[in-house]
Amino acid sequence: MSSEAIGIVAGWGEYPLEVARALREKGHTVVVAAVHDHASKEIEQLAHYTKWIGVAKLGGMQRFFKQHQVEHVCLSGKLFKDRILFHGWGWMDHFPDWECVMTMLPLFYSRATNTSDDSLLGAVVASFTRKGIKTIPGTEFATQLIADAGVLTRRKPTSNELADIEFGWTIAKQMGGLDVGQSVTVRDRTILAVEAIEGTDSCIVRTGQICPRGGFSLVKVSKPQQDMRFDVPTIGPQTIEKMALAGGKAIAIEAGKTILINRAKTLEMAESHGITILSRV
Repeated sequence: MSSEAIGIVAGWGEYPLEVARALREKGHTVVVAAVHDHASKEIEQLAHYTKWIGVAKLGGMQRFFKQHQVEHVCLSGKLFKDRILFHGWGWMDHFPDWECVMTMLPLFYSRATNTSDDSLLGAVVASFTRKGIKTIPGTEFATQLIADAGVLTRRKPTSNELADIEFGWTIAKQMGGLDVGQSVTVRDRTILAVEAIEGTDSCIVRTGQICPRGGFSLVKVSKPQQDMRFDVPTIGPQTIEKMALAGGKAIAIEAGKTILINRAKTLEMAESHGITILSRV
């Protein structure tokens, strides 16, 4: 077993916890920069070293990792981009350190760039690279999280749901190519909602308000040029909970490119609510 120290920048959700568990099982030293107001307290029990840090303290994260001889880091978990960028004074509310300012300033004030997820996270990856730290996918260690192909639930999609999924798949791929979002909801070959900055859960909630009759499908895909180091499409128990409350009946995800968090619980919840999960290529 390797004892190499591997870093995790831990955001919201169970994904950082799954990565940390997998690293420990493989004998790695787990060094976690846990993002305030995002990461779970449980991460402290799984890490050998933890530093709670602001989302805009990029230089602080890098110094912490260097202190513990980290040469590889995983960006794991969701960051609430809307809260970071559009509440209060935006990202400046988070008192960015100098490395963060120098990394992000060109994106916000240059007409030649934008603040899409790929642009922002790509800039973060480039900053780590300049400091001699390579960013790697968390799924390189937690391989069990990647969804395999097939109908993952006992309930199979109906012919109408399959038609909706096929229609929604094409639209979702186009939206992903524009780096707008990864998910759409659809019923009767009509797009009900498109995920944007608010995230998949909010998209599902909004769909329930738009379509109180329920019976819709969620289609969640990877981007055409998906970078598995960040912004990987993910579903889990909370996705099922939101779908059940909103009246959704089917979820289609992309096999080999989607993270399935807490597989056993997710599938158990889907079964109990009569929700189909189809993992396709």
